[in-house]
Amino acid sequence: MNFLSVQAWLANMGIPASLLNYNTWVYKVFAVVFLTVALSYVVGLVFKKLGHLAENSSNRWDDVLLESARKPLKLLIWLLGISWAAKITDAAADAEIFELIDPVRRVGVIILITWFLFGLAKRFEAALQSPDRLAEPLDATTASAIGKLLRASIVITAALVILQNLGFSISGVLAFGGVGGIAVGFAAKDLLANFFGGLTVYMDRPFVVGEWVRSPDKNIEGTVEHIGWRLTRIRTFDKRPLYVPNATFSTISLENPSRMTHRRIQETIGVRYDDIAQVRSIVEAVKRMLTDHDEIDDSQTLIVNLNQFGDSSVNLLVYTFTKTTIWIKFHEVKQDVLLRIADIIEQHGAEIAFPTSTLHVASLPEQFAQASTGQSKA
Repeated sequence: MNFLSVQAWLANMGIPASLLNYNTWVYKVFAVVFLTVALSYVVGLVFKKLGHLAENSSNRWDDVLLESARKPLKLLIWLLGISWAAKITDAAADAEIFELIDPVRRVGVIILITWFLFGLAKRFEAALQSPDRLAEPLDATTASAIGKLLRASIVITAALVILQNLGFSISGVLAFGGVGGIAVGFAAKDLLANFFGGLTVYMDRPFVVGEWVRSPDKNIEGTVEHIGWRLTRIRTFDKRPLYVPNATFSTISLENPSRMTHRRIQETIGVRYDDIAQVRSIVEAVKRMLTDHDEIDDSQTLIVNLNQFGDSSVNLLVYTFTKTTIWIKFHEVKQDVLLRIADIIEQHGAEIAFPTSTLHVASLPEQFAQASTGQSKA
């Protein structure tokens, strides 16, 4: 059965002859849609194959590129195919609505490219923090700053290009933005202050995500969880979230204990006055113990001295630094040091003093003396 016999059969079925012409728009639209479906299917298979190859490759950046391009590229094929089919229909129908085909196609292409670049920047940010992709991954704060700047640049550029394609003058938009920016600046000065405060945090890096910070000026202390453009979220030690406007960090003193090199042990230990003869040897023994201790850094300041004659004790100052900065391990080291000091004091036949009071009476009043003498005679 050839094409002419099929045409004759369809004509006998009552189908108009205009639709049976091989060059009519219906056949062309059908061919375009078929090609679009086929091309989309083939691209899907290609991406699936490339995905398997990328998983087995040592280069992990190809995964980022493939995942970012998969959906935008398939939608781009459908957009171009549908717009092509619509142009064919426009040539046949000549309707006013089809005048929107070109601007819609251009805007759609820009949006899909923006989607691809936006996803690429987001995955690039995650890859910068992954130890699987980089030998020395960036910290979360730096990676987040780079990702946010890239995404903001992509969105602003895409918006300007879309406006240009829709017939708006970019120079006019920028001029309006300059005038409007002054008004917005006055109305949202706090918002801008927080924005530039966040920018300062990203540039100066007084702290990063995961570090412990505290401020002696404000009731701020905890672990940094997130640094945004307006707010920084800090998790306090009682597990409550604390939201601090970024502008605050430009006006307060901030302490970052996470960056300490050592932790300090500073204790005052009292020995009885009865044991003052052993103080010199106790001091020397404690100093030797600290110098030989594996967890004490003897290159830092190390002080063990008689420091004060207290009300009921001879006070020794113990001042030294541990090698570890980990809070839990520090307390374990401190406990070990204090117990060793207690052992040294005991080994020298001395004791740790506790608060005592001694009443010294130089002479008794006459009435008390007589009463005391009478009781002794009795």
